[in-house]
Amino acid sequence: MTSTQSESILFPILTEDYLHKLIDCGLIIQLEPGEILFQEGKPADSFYVVLDGEIKITKQLGAEELVVTIHRRGEFTGDLTTLTGGICPATASSINTSRVIKFDDFKELLKTCPDSIDLFIPALAERSKDLEIRLRQQEKLAALGKLSAGLAHELNNPAAAGRRAAKQLNSAIANLQSQMLNLRGKYFFPQHCQLLKELQEKALATMNQGLQLSPIEQSDREDDLIDWLDEQGVNNSWEVAPTLVSGGIDKSGLENLAQSMNNEAFSEALLWLEATLTMNSLVGEVEQSTSRISDLVSAIKNYSYMDRAPLQEVDLHEGIDNTLKILHHKLKYGINVHKEYSTEIPKICAYGNKLNQVWTNLIDNAIDAMDGKGELIIRTLLENNCVLVEIIDNGSGIPSEIQPRIFEPFYTSKEVGKGTGLGLDISRRIVVQEHKGNIRFKSFPGFTNFQVRLPVN
Repeated sequence: MTSTQSESILFPILTEDYLHKLIDCGLIIQLEPGEILFQEGKPADSFYVVLDGEIKITKQLGAEELVVTIHRRGEFTGDLTTLTGGICPATASSINTSRVIKFDDFKELLKTCPDSIDLFIPALAERSKDLEIRLRQQEKLAALGKLSAGLAHELNNPAAAGRRAAKQLNSAIANLQSQMLNLRGKYFFPQHCQLLKELQEKALATMNQGLQLSPIEQSDREDDLIDWLDEQGVNNSWEVAPTLVSGGIDKSGLENLAQSMNNEAFSEALLWLEATLTMNSLVGEVEQSTSRISDLVSAIKNYSYMDRAPLQEVDLHEGIDNTLKILHHKLKYGINVHKEYSTEIPKICAYGNKLNQVWTNLIDNAIDAMDGKGELIIRTLLENNCVLVEIIDNGSGIPSEIQPRIFEPFYTSKEVGKGTGLGLDISRRIVVQEHKGNIRFKSFPGFTNFQVRLPVN
């Protein structure tokens, strides 16, 4: 069954002729904005068809309210429990001023209009199954959210402490270096100290630029410097050479210092210089590592929309960027990401954490299709009253024979253990049912483009 067929079963729209026929069979009631039509946990004793306005169906899951769908003109709402006299599994409320047809006796309606059995019953049965699947998914997401919150809290504290310690360590090392130079007065005169400081500053600037030599070039330069240092009588030259070369220091930069000092003093000077460069390099690594942890914590919080209302104004670009940070470990080894963001994209009212789940599924599938190496394009456009997000890859493509089935739940083309077949089904449900958008794709070998359209209003 394709996604279009699935949607038509879940949410069939009654024809105008059929609506007019039903008006004579039921009671027309008007609802004000926010007014409850039926409530979760209460007896299910009526069936409703929407004439005007919008009816929101919600389900309470712990402290969170899950929006199941929104019904508009020609759609109907109710549950199979209407036939059995059970309890309402969800709540229906009017978003704006609405009118609905109320049927107190659903069985009588089916007798009066026998042709409606094939329309109502399959849809209600499919909705019950659909709600059960979504509730299981929501429970898993809630558990994952709690885990993420705990992880973020545990990571953030040591990361912040480590970052502060690294900055303080940097200051302490700078002070220690100054004191060491003063203590070695028997070897170092003021002009020597000045030359060492200039070499140190130049080397630190080079290392901070992050430019790295190729392994062969690094090795060749080390060999040249070791040979020259041996000629100057420097002991253990092979220990200091790698760090000096990494800082861009070669024999031409050391000649002035070597000529102004005896061999013993020159050896001491190089040991001091190598030690200070190594300490500064280590401090830089600590700062970068702790900063990365802090960035990841921030990305996790923004990605999952921790401590924020479920439905709010969302910056799509921010959500996509946070998703890319979360998937950085999969992207960094051979995938070039090209972001073509439109400056005209407004914020939209949406479930940010769920949209991030869509971006995660689509980008992760693109990475798999490219086998970890290729070009990934993420493009946003404003198209009429919709925001269009395109995720394009140059991977293997989706075989034409399976394209009609990719949105089916539990269907996957991946190897056993590498896919559940739920990613695209979940993405479709989030986009279509919860945001009233659509998701489409074009694919052939070397090109796949998933297009997600979301209404601005």
